[in-house]
Amino acid sequence: MRKKIVAGNWKMHKNSEQTEDLLNDLIDKLPTDSETQIIVAPTFVNLASAVDHLEFINIDVAAQNMHQAESGAFTGEISADMLKSIGVNTVILGHSERRAIFNETDALIASKVDTALKHDMTVIFCFGEELKDRQEKQHFNVVENQLKDGLYHIDKAAWKSVVLAYEPVWAIGTGETASPEQAQEMHEFIRENIRKNFGAAIADEVSILYGGSVKPENANEIFSKPDVDGGLIGGAALKADDFIAIVNAI
Repeated sequence: MRKKIVAGNWKMHKNSEQTEDLLNDLIDKLPTDSETQIIVAPTFVNLASAVDHLEFINIDVAAQNMHQAESGAFTGEISADMLKSIGVNTVILGHSERRAIFNETDALIASKVDTALKHDMTVIFCFGEELKDRQEKQHFNVVENQLKDGLYHIDKAAWKSVVLAYEPVWAIGTGETASPEQAQEMHEFIRENIRKNFGAAIADEVSILYGGSVKPENANEIFSKPDVDGGLIGGAALKADDFIAIVNAI
């Protein structure tokens, strides 16, 4: 049975004190009987303290990004080895903001995937279409190409370390809304595409998260869809009550 996962991407929010406060709030409200895997991704400067803070808590810590090189003259960048050395074993790669704002290509993301897997890290692989792709009815093609170019070069054994996160970019902060039915339609397409390329066993086991503005108000309906295995949460992850409500919705 594939994992249910709720991951909170904190983006460039929360200083050291605010990070500790939010973690404490999450710990206080954490359901004791949940089988859902819970992940938080604070900013780089707070990763080590978050790992220490959550050492005996059922919450994992992920990095929001990493460089593809092992080391070198890359000012401001963070390597897989650096993350592993502080106890961070999961990394978000290919996030829509990294693609759009920092011009990360599928080829670059593919190389980051290779490095993360080489270091036995779990990869939360993000992908998804923009509004113009949806309007031009190219959304399935865009998603298929992002998967193929960024991820489909890995071998079957590596899929145990991959979590997929579908981001309908057109439905994040645009005023547009993706329905639970649209989410399910795309998740079903993704799973079928993996089945065709890697077989039923991998397709049935890989968790596919939805990253399209999940909130406490819509989480139940979205998570009820058969191919939606959880969420990659943005804004709602910054409030403990909202984030835990989404966890409980699973």
